Amino acid sequence: MDAALKPTPGMPTADGDEPDADAGHANQFVTFAVAGELFAVPMAPVQEIIRVPEVAHLPLAPRTLDGLANLRGRVLPIINLRRLLGCDEREHDDATRALVINLGQPLGFVVDRVASVVTIEAGEIEPAESIQSVVDADYLTGVIKRARADGGHDMLLVVDFARLIEGQFAQAAGGSERGTGIAAGEQIRETEDGGTGDELRLVSFSVAEQEYALDIAEVQEIVQLPERVNELPNTPSHVLGVMSLRQRLLPLVSLRTLFGLPRLPYAEQHRIVVTSLPGGLNVGLVTDSVKEVLSVPRSQAEPMPGMLAADGGMDEFSSICRLEGGKRLVSIIATDKLLRMPAIEVALQATREAGSPLQQEAAMSADNADNTEDDGSIDDDTQVVIFRLGAEEFGVPIMSVQEIVRLPETLTRVPRTPAFVEGVINLRGTVLPVIDQRSRLGLPGIERNDRQRIMVYLLAGMRTGFIVDSVAEVLRIPRDHVVAAPAMSDEQSRLISRVAKLDGDKRLVMLIDPQHLLQGREMQQMHQFDNASGAQAPLAQAA
Repeated sequence: MDAALKPTPGMPTADGDEPDADAGHANQFVTFAVAGELFAVPMAPVQEIIRVPEVAHLPLAPRTLDGLANLRGRVLPIINLRRLLGCDEREHDDATRALVINLGQPLGFVVDRVASVVTIEAGEIEPAESIQSVVDADYLTGVIKRARADGGHDMLLVVDFARLIEGQFAQAAGGSERGTGIAAGEQIRETEDGGTGDELRLVSFSVAEQEYALDIAEVQEIVQLPERVNELPNTPSHVLGVMSLRQRLLPLVSLRTLFGLPRLPYAEQHRIVVTSLPGGLNVGLVTDSVKEVLSVPRSQAEPMPGMLAADGGMDEFSSICRLEGGKRLVSIIATDKLLRMPAIEVALQATREAGSPLQQEAAMSADNADNTEDDGSIDDDTQVVIFRLGAEEFGVPIMSVQEIVRLPETLTRVPRTPAFVEGVINLRGTVLPVIDQRSRLGLPGIERNDRQRIMVYLLAGMRTGFIVDSVAEVLRIPRDHVVAAPAMSDEQSRLISRVAKLDGDKRLVMLIDPQHLLQGREMQQMHQFDNASGAQAPLAQAA
């Protein structure tokens, strides 16, 4: 319990202990201070009092919401009471606390300090109509006058929190808490707007400054290479060892060594591309870095030259893509043939022989803790591309992403484009309108930099690019790690209806439904631009 609180029976603690059921809360109030005034709230709806936690900022929510916190596996909205009351803001200090109050769903209210718990007789509560305060009398249920030791009086304003927030958080106030899991048979809404039949959708990566790619359907996820890998005895050099991924052993194969190239020391940009074998067995292909998600016309993919494939030495490559006028070559790996190579079979056999003791060691390894999630079947998982805007992480279903490309130094402005479009780029001969994701989510803009990327979606049949600060990884998220996001506004609840809790509930990823990135009128404007007969001519000149 916080040291500032008097040890009154039934008081909820900062550690979340439940109040004594026999204490009776009918006349008990928690008192707290905001902007120099004292307030009170009935004990019954107060679930606990906590230090203000770190939050993930939820876009498109009212400004009085600081963000979402993870409180012992529960997603908790944190509301800034000073901001809600129109008072001057101040930095949090050691006395700042959050009152967790159940208003149909738990909400955390940040207060300057919590004073005590008091027991009040019914006759001590007076009407609040004539009170002048930072809180409108409509949001007060009464006033409590308490005598002080110096002969004066403290005036406690009894706040009706449900009425206080109902204007700004209409969906949160008084409503029942939305489900915190996914009902049987329900999945995160995944758009199936994949590429057309005459396109290849690829994940490209580099090995020794050469670019390779896998079909996106064969990529289970992309994760960072841990600093320490559990090595396997008596294995070839291309088998780096194993790591634990959601409490399963994942054999790691170095593509550098497999291709006869020298191994590099560990680097932060190294990534593991996880691909699957028949029967559900996975293999991690260690790359120098992952580059892009691409949609490439099949006409640009040429078979591997017969001279190279004749002896079977290049059999694991199915074709080569010529991009950017032939200046960029991407070798497409035939996963089924690669995984049948003796080198891969050796890695799998060594993993099987490692047995249970090594699996337990890998699963418990602190170095791999961040990659460990609860076990879940593949059917219950969702593949998500994680991107960042500032300090916050967002995710979209991988099958909704057409491609991910670098942001050019300049965007071309074209007449008759909607005002919210930053510009357009020439994407393999077609005009791609580009929108700043930050502006769509009401976030401040930043200067252009080389970490930014354009994520391309197919929205109502039209390809549209959204600029993000960076693309972090591709993850396969088990169903039981996804919960409903609190509905704090209509627009937010449509766009961000789910939140993923990762890394032992220490990490919140807000899951976006790309089909709600643009509203009806905006989509109409985009289609008018797309159909404009003169839209492509200025771009062709600029390109």
